[in-house]
Amino acid sequence: MVQQDWLSEQFTEHQDRLRAVAYRMLGSAGEAEDAVQEAWLRVGRADTGGVENPAGWLTTVVARVCLNMLEARRARREESAGALPPEPAAPRPGTRPAVHDHPEDEALLADSVGVALTVVLDTLAPAERLAFVLHDVFAVPFGEIGPIIDRSPVAARQLASRARRRVQGAAEASGAARSTKKEIVAAFLAASRAGDFTALLELLDPDAVVSEIRGAREVAAFFAGRAQGARLALVDGVPAAVWTRHGRAMALFSFTVADGRITRIAIDGDPDRLRDLDIVYLRANGTERE
Repeated sequence: MVQQDWLSEQFTEHQDRLRAVAYRMLGSAGEAEDAVQEAWLRVGRADTGGVENPAGWLTTVVARVCLNMLEARRARREESAGALPPEPAAPRPGTRPAVHDHPEDEALLADSVGVALTVVLDTLAPAERLAFVLHDVFAVPFGEIGPIIDRSPVAARQLASRARRRVQGAAEASGAARSTKKEIVAAFLAASRAGDFTALLELLDPDAVVSEIRGAREVAAFFAGRAQGARLALVDGVPAAVWTRHGRAMALFSFTVADGRITRIAIDGDPDRLRDLDIVYLRANGTERE
């Protein structure tokens, strides 16, 4: 009973971190919760007599559960969709990835990618994904990562490095795309508030769509003079607009942009979905509001 109480206390104390590790590994809140619950079942059956670092031990248990889930997911994809994307090529002689002196710097790199990170992680082999996430995001030493994936610490470092190169490329591409899209969304909101029909037409693709409204002129007419309560924002890292009332998000406007013009605007007013979004409101110049 004493051991069970100790386990419960340790698990409760570190549960937020464990859930964060699982979410980063799996990219799904539901699967992350499943992984944490499975880890708790395994912890309850384990011999904890030699555990000296409960936080590290629990992280290892969750990581192994996530690794199994990723491998199962990969197997399902191979069965249903054929071959996965090829592994990243080795760097050419004379080139090397940017060096990070501290794990904190690497965590900042991972966090900066946002949605693009999830997309890139889904192309990585499970062992690469685990090595990158555990080390670069949660600062777990390679000496602890290696045994989880049945690799040496050196091999674990190489896997994380290979994953990091791909993530860095995604960060650069995503950053440029977000910057351009942010300017387009900001210009659209300004033109909408001002009722500038001509400016709206210039921002819209001729075949732009909003719900049942189709065509640039129709969409421009619909938005002209509106958007007074809409604010420029990053929603889960992606430029968008959020209509607020009394400081509360009431509707999300998501923009699809192609060749510098808006092709589609999706409107979502579901309160449950809005509640789960990570919303950072921006100034008109794209900087974060205080």
